[in-house]
Amino acid sequence: MGFAVSDELLGTVVPIVVYWIYSGIYMCLGSFEKYRLHPKTDEEEKNLVSKRTVVEGVLFQQFLQAAAAILLFSVTGGQTEGSPQQPSSFIILARQFLTAMLVMDTWQYFLHRYFHENKFLYRHLHSQHHRLIVPYAFGALYNHPLEGLLLDTVGGALSFMLSGMSPRTSIFFFSFATVKTVDDHCGLMLPGNPLHIFFRNNAAYHDVHHQLYGSKYNFSQPFFIMWDRILGTYMPFSLEKRAEGGLEARPTKGFKED
Repeated sequence: MGFAVSDELLGTVVPIVVYWIYSGIYMCLGSFEKYRLHPKTDEEEKNLVSKRTVVEGVLFQQFLQAAAAILLFSVTGGQTEGSPQQPSSFIILARQFLTAMLVMDTWQYFLHRYFHENKFLYRHLHSQHHRLIVPYAFGALYNHPLEGLLLDTVGGALSFMLSGMSPRTSIFFFSFATVKTVDDHCGLMLPGNPLHIFFRNNAAYHDVHHQLYGSKYNFSQPFFIMWDRILGTYMPFSLEKRAEGGLEARPTKGFKED
């Protein structure tokens, strides 16, 4: 029982620590101008919210999400305390990870898209995240608190329950999902980044969505792009060099909006 309680707590706390450590790494890499999708100065000039406000907003949201997650575990914990230790073979863990990734992607795609299509929800909830026209790493979870609970906490709970993973496995899954989310908002396309090699849903893909021309496209997050492909919300783009240095994700020539 002690291990179960400990793992459940770690599954909530560790991803928060990972968020700030991984964001901090990207802050140290911020001088890599030739790999940036926007000039560093744009973070201050184009964004509609200060970095201090972003930090405060993320910390507040993480506090609420942690409280909600701990409450959820305390309510459902009795269902797993008496169950035997799950086998930890690679095949079982891989299946649980893939299932959780697909569940999270499905939940977040449809809810994220609805936040854009419903004018009331966009104005009062989701527009807060889009105040970051030029995304950066530690702004990845800058959302309205209610959106954070619906999109991340509920989505995470569904991924955990439907995949059948143990609390201990969830520590690694949610830490990985956190790293992926931060990476998608980092604003850097570093060569050799394994997340950019294995996932087409990357920093450039999500940067397109944060621009005005792409706000109705590229809703998929944080892992795959299948729902955008299937449902016609995929905006193809190419990564081009900017004349003043750095990179830019530009819509592919000939792309026509619906």
